[in-house]
Amino acid sequence: MEYAFQAEGLVRRFGRTTALDGVDLAAREGTVLGVLGPNGAGKTTAVRILATLLRPDAGRATVGGLDVVRDAAGVRRMIGLTGQYASVDEDLTGLENLVLIGQLLDLPKAGAKVRAAELLERFGLSDAAGRRALTYSGGMRRRLDLAASLVGRPGVIFLDEPTTGLDPARREDLWRVIRSLTGEGVTVLLTTQYLEEADALADELSVIDHGKVIAHGTPDELKRVVGSQTIEVRPKNPEQIEEAATIVRLVTGREPVLRGRTMLTAPVDGDAMFAEAVRRLQGARIGVVEISLRLPSLDEVFFSLTGQHTDQHQLDEGLEEGAP
Repeated sequence: MEYAFQAEGLVRRFGRTTALDGVDLAAREGTVLGVLGPNGAGKTTAVRILATLLRPDAGRATVGGLDVVRDAAGVRRMIGLTGQYASVDEDLTGLENLVLIGQLLDLPKAGAKVRAAELLERFGLSDAAGRRALTYSGGMRRRLDLAASLVGRPGVIFLDEPTTGLDPARREDLWRVIRSLTGEGVTVLLTTQYLEEADALADELSVIDHGKVIAHGTPDELKRVVGSQTIEVRPKNPEQIEEAATIVRLVTGREPVLRGRTMLTAPVDGDAMFAEAVRRLQGARIGVVEISLRLPSLDEVFFSLTGQHTDQHQLDEGLEEGAP
């Protein structure tokens, strides 16, 4: 199978610490590979190797068929990179930042201005194009940084926690940009703290922990590996919670868990149990304000695989980011 980028057996050490211990990553053209993992797991180190910013101690990686070590210059012409922190020049305006990058990529000045204007419009920054980046809010600088990674129309983009610091509306805007890029055949590697983001965007996910890939698959595949489906029932009348619990217990054969004061949850073995629970609740005249059948969330997958909740994530990667 042809991959837009591929890493095989990557090893990278910082002193006595092994940041990557035989990591394999790959993505097909026009897809999004989400990379998840706790702090210090190795995500950013893997991105930096693929982007030619670090050399692996062992293993190999290619982008567009080019080796990231032997043909680093060729790889750099094919990729875009947005790191965890905005890296724009604060003394330049938004327009000047993008035009400068365009010229560094050998675009003629007129062409660089046209491309810059396109990207400023795409990221909602046209009104601030003439302002120095120093005056931008954190979210605006982040969007400008993302725009900068697209100036050269790269075929592969590495996004290392790209929506950190963005409000929900701007995060949704970026999701739309990523979807439009993959629709044009661009391949994206995405690391993120927001598991709903990975669920919404990723075609496949790789979970890294302690420098190793511990799970890989589509979001639904990982959810099914971790656990069965779950029924959730919230009675309209809180006083009927015990009656509803009895029905859920009889249908599923499991003891339901009470979440909060009114939500009952229990694992089920397929759609038939869900339909039976609905039928019995109606027969007992127990109205519900909420009833659903769902797979485990990615947050539950993450905790099951790594033993850590996503709210433990910080904005840095510890040793990885401080490494030379």
